Amino acid sequence: MTGVRSAGVDRRDDDTRWPALFGVRHHGPGSARAVRAALDAARPRVVLIEGPPEADALIPLAADPDMRPPVALLAHAVDEPGRSAFWPMAGFSPEWVALRWALEHGVPARFIDLPATHTLAWRGEEDVGEKPDTPVPHTSAPHAVGLRADPLGTLAAIAGYDDAERWWEDVVEHRTAGPGNQFAPFTALEEAMEALREAADGDQGLGAGEEDARDRVREAYMRLQVRAARKEFGDDGVAVVCGAWHVPALRRQAPVAADRALLKGLPKVRAELTWVPWTHRRLARAGGYGAGIDAPGWYAHLFDAPDRPVERWLTKVAGLLREEDRIVSPAHVIEAVRLAETLAALRGRPLPGLSETTDAVRAVLCDGSDVPAALVHDRLVVGDVLGEVPAGAPAVPLQRDLDRLQRRLRLRPEAAERELELDLRKETDAARGRLLHRLRLLGVGWGEPVVSRSGTGTFRETWRLRWEPELSVRVAEAGVWGTTVRAAANTKAEEDAVAARGLAEVTALAEHCLLAGLSRALPAVMRVLADRAALDTDVGHLAQALPALVRSLRYGDVRGTDTGALTEVAAGLAERIFVGLPPACAALDGEAAEEMRRHVDAVHGAVALLAETGADGNPDEGSDEGAAGGADGGARAPGNGEERAAADGGAVGGRDAAHDVADKAVRDAAGLRARWRAVLRVLAGRDRVPGLIRGRAVRLSLDDGDLDPVEAARLMGLALSPGTPPGDAAAWIEGFVGGAGGGLLLVHDERLLALVDGWLTGVPAEAFTDVLPLLRRTFSAYEEGVRRTLGELVRRGPGERAGAIGAGPGALGFADGLDGERADAVLPVVRLLLGQDDERGPDGHPEPAKVATT
Repeated sequence: MTGVRSAGVDRRDDDTRWPALFGVRHHGPGSARAVRAALDAARPRVVLIEGPPEADALIPLAADPDMRPPVALLAHAVDEPGRSAFWPMAGFSPEWVALRWALEHGVPARFIDLPATHTLAWRGEEDVGEKPDTPVPHTSAPHAVGLRADPLGTLAAIAGYDDAERWWEDVVEHRTAGPGNQFAPFTALEEAMEALREAADGDQGLGAGEEDARDRVREAYMRLQVRAARKEFGDDGVAVVCGAWHVPALRRQAPVAADRALLKGLPKVRAELTWVPWTHRRLARAGGYGAGIDAPGWYAHLFDAPDRPVERWLTKVAGLLREEDRIVSPAHVIEAVRLAETLAALRGRPLPGLSETTDAVRAVLCDGSDVPAALVHDRLVVGDVLGEVPAGAPAVPLQRDLDRLQRRLRLRPEAAERELELDLRKETDAARGRLLHRLRLLGVGWGEPVVSRSGTGTFRETWRLRWEPELSVRVAEAGVWGTTVRAAANTKAEEDAVAARGLAEVTALAEHCLLAGLSRALPAVMRVLADRAALDTDVGHLAQALPALVRSLRYGDVRGTDTGALTEVAAGLAERIFVGLPPACAALDGEAAEEMRRHVDAVHGAVALLAETGADGNPDEGSDEGAAGGADGGARAPGNGEERAAADGGAVGGRDAAHDVADKAVRDAAGLRARWRAVLRVLAGRDRVPGLIRGRAVRLSLDDGDLDPVEAARLMGLALSPGTPPGDAAAWIEGFVGGAGGGLLLVHDERLLALVDGWLTGVPAEAFTDVLPLLRRTFSAYEEGVRRTLGELVRRGPGERAGAIGAGPGALGFADGLDGERADAVLPVVRLLLGQDDERGPDGHPEPAKVATT
């Protein structure tokens, strides 16, 4: 073949079979290296790559310095952004290597797969259960399906391997191409695929299946594109990089008319494409990616390592384990390398693969433990590498606004999961919290709020962040609500409020608006909330809505939000609950009683918080600024005493008004709490109320100090009297001592424990099996130490010490009085912990005054 110079690329003589079809395994580093070597040898005038042709305009971005794989081509329907498809590429993907080679050598590169406009239309028809407007044969033969689904697995089985990954590593990844045979792997793979396709096509009588029908449509389109390129660049100037399965079909010379007939009448949608960041984790087969691989991090290492890949890999593993405070020395690495090489020799492999290195890591570096080995697999074998795309890549306006906010707030998307602690008193942290809440409202789940480990104040927020590639689709979907994050969140909140089905949904949305700082949407949400609350008569719905409203009232101080309207709605809801709760609790079955008990608990906490919020207003705090202003005004005011007197009078009047408002808030809070306590007393004494709720009402009243312990013991005695059915008595006990703190209540009040113990010993044998599940559910929720203490008290006999005057000392830890000598021995340690000096009196004992202050 005569050497030709074209497009600035020097060509040389070779024995290439044109067009040059390079069949590859997607995301295979061995294939990527072979493609680069074959392109260097063939020097084609155009490179055709499997991918959507609408992305041709995006190819130059692959040469941008800010483009860092893994990345993906994202195609989505313009009118339905949720209908989307991805074409991922890693640094070790043959398609990416071919793109980069073409850009570096000034050779045109084009995508030749079926256009995304048809691919997305097909995907939409699958969603609604329709079939594409193409011939679809019947179900294929079982082994034909296996050949098409996993041709590499079939080849591995023929070669005697039970693992396709191991076969591929031995045949391709561990192969070093020598001079003069750059095309040998592609020739061999093409012959193997041709044989497999012939075997699969031999079952055409049974049908080739829908997937094969779509493959035939795709291959028809690719053949047409190859023909067009050969006409433009010559028969000996076209190189094609595609999946190995398609190579025999592209080599076959099918009639043009037949190919065009397959493409006639395909469904279409309007599509847009762009580059988006991708992650190694999403390249993994475990993430649901059909063309995925098991070890993207390992494959990236094989592709990037210039030499000695095993030694470099185990050194990287050692570095990770050292970061996790595990003791790993250079000697460990040397022994692990030797073990991996020995295992490869015993298993007949040319070089140690992932299985050998993993076994060596577990045995030598992890001391046989699977826990650090799992960490190595997660962090290195799979990895959390997140790609980057340049700012010039096409994007919807909402995505551009999000990118701008991420840069301004220094909130970088990362593939690795991390926790972010926010102090909402700081402007930047508050803005970060608002952004994350707005994105959650838009369905972009970049972050999830979690319980803070450093404090429980309302000025703290903790988020668990993790950026997934699919979030780019969610951003595109949310673009219908607005061009900025703030505008889109406001619009969606207003629409969600109108479309909400229940009162609890609207109250949760109002809370979300406060968290996200959506001042435009909040009035509309509050109007819907007020209307729904006025019309809803279901006490359960009202009880579900109240806690979220009351929580929202606490956000005003930190986020600077006016919560006056919320206060009015919350107070109105509380009053309606107080009126409707006692009748709603009558004649309930067990399941309904359990649900109502949860409502009672929620309302109790909400009322306490609402009363606390109302009583928190200090009349002096609100008038500081006015008082200071009045004083300064008096000092600066010119002239006569009348003006100063008027200014002083205005300041005094402002302080009086502030005092009046604060006093009213305190009175309202006290009245609210008093009315709720009256409701609890009604629930505790009404016979028609289920025992579960009566017991809970007594417990809540006792915890609040509204009920004397003696009266609580009397009510328990009535509930556990012989005339009460055992099931009702067990439910009363569950309501009274169930949940947090119930076990400690019995530990510290042995009269109550004696009542429970006495009732339980008197339950008839025939009824005991009925009440046992309730009791087990109640007492099994206690901590182990609480259960142990209760067992010791019951064994000794609860109530004996409490009821017997002058009885001897009880069990250890339950003496009648305080042991002063033992208490004095502890005081020096307590002072040391508190940072105080250990001062003693003349007699060597701690001075009384000091003891009191300690």
